[in-house]
Amino acid sequence: MSSNPNQGMPRLFQAMKDAFSLPDLRTRILFTLAMLIAFRLVAHIPLPGVDLDQLAKVFSQNQLLGMLDLFSGGALRKFSVAAMGVYPYITATIIMTILVPVIPKLQALSMEGESGRNKINMISHWLTIPLGALEAYGQLTYLRSQGVIGDTAILAMVTMIISMVAGTMLLVWFGELITEHGIGNGISIIIFGGIVASYPQLISQASLIGSGNVFGLVFFALILLATVIIIVIFTEAHRRIPVQYAKSVFRGGKMYKQSGATHIPLRVNTAGMIPLIFAMSLVLFPGIVATYFMGPADAPNFANAIYKWFSPNTALPIGIFYWALYFLLTIGFAFFYTYIIFQQQDLPGTLQKQGGFIPGIRPGSQTKKYLDSVIGHITWAGALFLGLVAVVPFLAQVLTGINLQFSSMGLIIVVGVVLDTMKQLESQLVMRRYEGFIK
Repeated sequence: MSSNPNQGMPRLFQAMKDAFSLPDLRTRILFTLAMLIAFRLVAHIPLPGVDLDQLAKVFSQNQLLGMLDLFSGGALRKFSVAAMGVYPYITATIIMTILVPVIPKLQALSMEGESGRNKINMISHWLTIPLGALEAYGQLTYLRSQGVIGDTAILAMVTMIISMVAGTMLLVWFGELITEHGIGNGISIIIFGGIVASYPQLISQASLIGSGNVFGLVFFALILLATVIIIVIFTEAHRRIPVQYAKSVFRGGKMYKQSGATHIPLRVNTAGMIPLIFAMSLVLFPGIVATYFMGPADAPNFANAIYKWFSPNTALPIGIFYWALYFLLTIGFAFFYTYIIFQQQDLPGTLQKQGGFIPGIRPGSQTKKYLDSVIGHITWAGALFLGLVAVVPFLAQVLTGINLQFSSMGLIIVVGVVLDTMKQLESQLVMRRYEGFIK
């Protein structure tokens, strides 16, 4: 019996070797990497008329901008054409998700299958343009008030807004190309690339090396590792609801035979990182508005007080207000968004149409009541998990003394994208009878 020369090779490296040995899969991986490189090149194209030295000074004085810059991969700090990233599109998608069950026409489109979803996606694309223009105007107005941009004519301002919106739409196009021709969800991959690209600069600014706080540094690393493990557990956690199908179903004038049992996997964290986005947007909004009216740091100014109460970097005890509000809003939005998602899925109606039923539960209203009860219970676990992860940066800083303001939402996105991409590679390898990443 011949021995396998790669038997001692770690499973991960063997799976990577197998992936690159397949021409079509190798092409998909290389295409994804090429799109990420193109994204990073676009992120380094600055808008004209920007005083980069003054911009760096503004960033050093405003911690909120530093947090927003994390999700643009440093593009906001350079104020490039990609300064907004793909977040106007994310906002448009979230708005459409909320409006679909509310507006009857959109609800009817969502029930038309693939064509309906494509139409809703097209509406999201069109909605991205005005949302991006509004966000670009807000950023330009603020930076002009800080002396980063000189007094520009209306035509120059319009040109800069168009450039920033075009940069966002270009990144959205990159993401869709990755989804179609690459590996993983393209928009998530673009966000992932921006967050990971900003980590080295974030760590260097924290001056961790040579700080002398070795114990704090080790403790901080352990907290970060534990957070990643918890995110992985809750991202994959789900409760299986057993489902059985009748032996025959009459549908569309024909009789279909179905048999056997299966299950519905209800995720503990159905909402993903969306509640964190909602909560962070609301809790940062008063502080961002206050920056337009702030005076000298030591002056008794109402805007200065608002900024302190709604800033993540305010010292204790005032800083507790920001993080407590962030925690509570995250829990509230987790329930809200989960309810929206399950309303759209209409699991009881789908089961009844397919001739499926939950053992011991009557179809129809009883099934709906049972599923709502289960979803309510498991969402508590998911909501508390998101709330805890939301305040981990604050707890880590207080307990260790390490001033490294990493983002919980960014960490969830990074872990989620890595898991999703690994699963897609796994499925591609399994279809070709190779061993994958996941055992």
